Amino acid sequence: MDVQYVIGVDMGGTNTVIGMVDARGNILCRSQVSTTDYSTGAEYAEALGSAINDLIEQNDLKDKIKGIGMGAPNGNMNDGTIEKAANIPWAKTVNVPIAALVTKKTGLPCRLTNDANAAALGEMAYGSAKGLKDFIVITLGTGLGSGIVAGGQLIVGHDGFAGELGHSIMVRQNGRLCGCGRTGCLETYASATGVARTAREFLELYPEKKSVLREIAYPPITSKDVFEAAKAGDELALRIFEFTGKILGAAFCDFITFSSPQAIILFGGLAHAGEFLLEPIRKEMENQILNIYQGKTKILISQLNDAEAAILGASALAWE
Repeated sequence: MDVQYVIGVDMGGTNTVIGMVDARGNILCRSQVSTTDYSTGAEYAEALGSAINDLIEQNDLKDKIKGIGMGAPNGNMNDGTIEKAANIPWAKTVNVPIAALVTKKTGLPCRLTNDANAAALGEMAYGSAKGLKDFIVITLGTGLGSGIVAGGQLIVGHDGFAGELGHSIMVRQNGRLCGCGRTGCLETYASATGVARTAREFLELYPEKKSVLREIAYPPITSKDVFEAAKAGDELALRIFEFTGKILGAAFCDFITFSSPQAIILFGGLAHAGEFLLEPIRKEMENQILNIYQGKTKILISQLNDAEAAILGASALAWE
């Protein structure tokens, strides 16, 4: 009987979403389990495996599932483990062989990678990178993740963790403290969290500037607040995006030097800022890029639906 489907699993910090996907990238049905309501990784894998089995049984597709692909925080593609994921209670201090545990429960092969790598695979299979062999996906969410593809191959390195571009040091002196423990990391400036931090700093740095952002006391300012203000022409909000885009543009110039990608694709909530972010990125790249790379790398916005992209990216892993 022909194999026609795979299971894509997107492990989020709160919930894990499961989707059954066909070869065209259509998500036929979904399910979900909690990510955090367990004491151990084995308990989580038991619940996840049961949910996958139920989904397959409900759709009477037991003999048509090729395998399972998972995208997870700190997912190691080389050995299928989640390694010391700070936001997952049962994986904070240990390495969990999650792929093997899910295979044991379901009887299906399971492949794991980190969530940003999954996004890159999804773009290559179904999105803006279809037909490209050299590109970088930058995920702009709470943090900044990245997936690098060179010569048609996802770059994972000898230990499975290559390409943590969000932790490139962009500010050497008096940089912002990052969750990784270092200071000045790119994600502390160019992420949804970073934009909110910039907004709070700019409100203090430019007290003479009028801004609707000053009216937001609680809950704290978010990147969405800054985006809405920018759309209304708020001068301070526009300056915040200019600052953020400039840092991203400088970082992209460095990224281009090591893999010469055809495109850098922006994915995630902050990418929806569109030209507010793209214009300063392009300007900084024009000013800073090494001349041999001038005009060779496109900056694109992902065309995948945010709600589906993570599942599709994970599912792409299972087709291989």
